[in-house]
This record gives sequence, structure tokens and C-alpha cells, in this order.
Amino acid sequence: MARLYVISNRHLLVSGSLVDLAAGLAGVDYLQLREKDLPAGELYSLARQIKEVLPGGTRLLVNDRLDVALAAGVDGVHLGEKSLPPAAARRLLGPEKILGVSVHSVEGARRAAAAGVDYLLFGHIFPTASKAGLPPRGLGALAEVAAGVDIPVIALGGITIARVASCLAAGAGGVAVMAAVMAAREPAAAVAALRQALDRKPLEY
Repeated sequence: MARLYVISNRHLLVSGSLVDLAAGLAGVDYLQLREKDLPAGELYSLARQIKEVLPGGTRLLVNDRLDVALAAGVDGVHLGEKSLPPAAARRLLGPEKILGVSVHSVEGARRAAAAGVDYLLFGHIFPTASKAGLPPRGLGALAEVAAGVDIPVIALGGITIARVASCLAAGAGGVAVMAAVMAAREPAAAVAALRQALDRKPLEY
């Protein structure tokens, strides 16, 4: 199960490339390659390069592009709630690959779980610059979704080290971050701090 999930955004990098950053992601369970502005050929090439340098234990997923995920031979794919239906994606991926879906409600979570996905991303939990102007769903909604399905729910949106414990206490199996790692001056140190927070005994919600 993924406890620490990192979503890529090469435009946030302080220095170096995504390939450089990926090589230092020891402690990350899932890395989602989410570079929506890249054409398929460049995304495929990037996925192949990242796959070669990822530390052992870190799984690589491609956002939305099932074709690229299959062609590049990565570990799985992550779909949006309005992307290809999860059941169709599962048929193409087979039973061994990882399939995740972003959801925004208990009903959406239950539909995705019934379609055979392995995990859900739910958010945004806290205020975040990437969703400026949109109210966060909050820990209560996270708790409802986590209680409504029997697969892991990963909390997304405004996640900081100080907020990890409350997400776990609400029932999240892990947390997902983007800027906390992508925009960090020392990404490996950011990963280590998040991992330490995840490995502490969770609070009671």
C-alpha cells in the first residue's frame, strides 16, 4: 500500500530535471508522472528515463495516459474521475498493474472501488494554491470516504508534515504531495521528513 505518494510537476523544480529528482526519491511509494502538457512521445521518453533511475520500492504511474503507461512498461496508471472508465482500464492493464482513481465524493469512491481500482486519491483536504478559490473538502469528508470503501484512500491537497497525522487519524492510508517535494530545495530531505511523519503513531480522530 502506498503511504507516501508524490505527483510530478517539472515546472516547480528549483533545479535539475525530473529524472534527477526521481533518482533521489528513496522512501516514496508511488510517483505519479503528471506532465499534462507533454505530447505522448515526450511523455513516453520521460517515463522510460525515470523508470531506469527510480529507487527500489518506488512504483511509477502515469497520469491518465493509459497508452503511454502500457508502452513504457511502468507500474500502472492513475485516472481522473472523468477519464477512461476504471473497469475498461483494468481490462487493458490486467490484474498485476496498479490502477488508481481521483474521486471527490463517497459515491464516486464506491463506484471506483467496485470497478476494481487499487487505491483512491481524495481531495483537496486543506486549502492549496493549486485550487485557489475552491473550498477544501476537509477531514470530515476524508473520514466519510475512507469509511465508505475497503481500499486505501490517499489524502491530497495542502498536505504538510504537520497535517499528516490528522489525515491518518481520519482514515487515510497515506498522503499525496506535489509542491512539498517538487518545489523543495532539498527534495530528498522533504521526502525523509514526510516519511518520518507517516511512520509515527497516528492520532485518534
